Amino acid sequence: MTKSLRIGRRALLLATPAVALGLGSARGQTAKFRFNLGWRVEASAAGYLLAAERGYYREEGLDVTIDVGNGSAGAISQVAGGAYDGATADIPSMIQHNLANPGRKLICAAIQYDTNPNALIVKADSPIKAPRDFIGKKVAGQPFNASRALFPIFARAQNLPADSVQWQSVDPGLGNQLFLKGEIDAVAFFYFTGLLNLKLAGLPLEQMRTFRYSDYGLKGYGNAIIVNPTTNPRAISGFVRAATRGWLDCIADPDAGGKAVKARDSLADQAIETERLKMMVEGTMVTPDTRVYGWGGASPARLQATIEETLLAYNLQGTLTPDDIFTSQYLPAAADRALRVKS
Repeated sequence: MTKSLRIGRRALLLATPAVALGLGSARGQTAKFRFNLGWRVEASAAGYLLAAERGYYREEGLDVTIDVGNGSAGAISQVAGGAYDGATADIPSMIQHNLANPGRKLICAAIQYDTNPNALIVKADSPIKAPRDFIGKKVAGQPFNASRALFPIFARAQNLPADSVQWQSVDPGLGNQLFLKGEIDAVAFFYFTGLLNLKLAGLPLEQMRTFRYSDYGLKGYGNAIIVNPTTNPRAISGFVRAATRGWLDCIADPDAGGKAVKARDSLADQAIETERLKMMVEGTMVTPDTRVYGWGGASPARLQATIEETLLAYNLQGTLTPDDIFTSQYLPAAADRALRVKS
């Protein structure tokens, strides 16, 4: 798998939005933008990859590099350090970074997952039928795992002790194997990551049950496009506009998104990634809020909930407002973010 994807190297032959943005010269030069996926090439990258495949970045006058990542914390650190101009990462990790590094604050430019995808997955025949049944059970999840970190929010909403489960700090692949063997009771994942990876490992979807935190009290947002505000604002706006088009295309046609993932990584299972994308779209992107306000936007109330949940989950001290973590200045107009789905 090629680590970097380079797009838009050739000079533009016709006038493009780059002229209006001031990113390109009269000769058609493009501005570079470096983006970190925060994880591997999977369905979670589909919108960004499809935007590249269809030339949306090039139309914005951008030469975009898209790299794989190794988790939100690492991606955020690299954006803050200048290695990347933006990344897709979870907002709680950005809040932690901003509180610890007040001189290098980052900002969310668009919400990717309107509904938070963190979850616990058990087998359908497990004795765990309700949240209270997790007490004393073994759950696989590394310390940096967002589903583990946000468990106290889930627990608090269900009147459970924050330390009510026995966390098993094992590699995700090993955790899945232990789960399949029955040596641990549950795994902590984004629901679409865990369900489809376990399906690939041989466990049918109907043999699993999911406890999504958003169904049990979690109100905050999931991942977002996080950028370094020192980057050229017109470049950020161009990237967000192109990425929005890519995600709207994926929402309308997940098969195209699955093909874009396969085109980037020849070893990807296109059928699985398309299924994962459909699950992601239906569960995190096509929501009551996005149907009304479009993809990428955020409400002050839910941003505040994201802040409060993060401070509680990570035992952080600080005072933040929605404006400290999100800006709408880079978003396209609402009409350009409207979902193309049946009501």
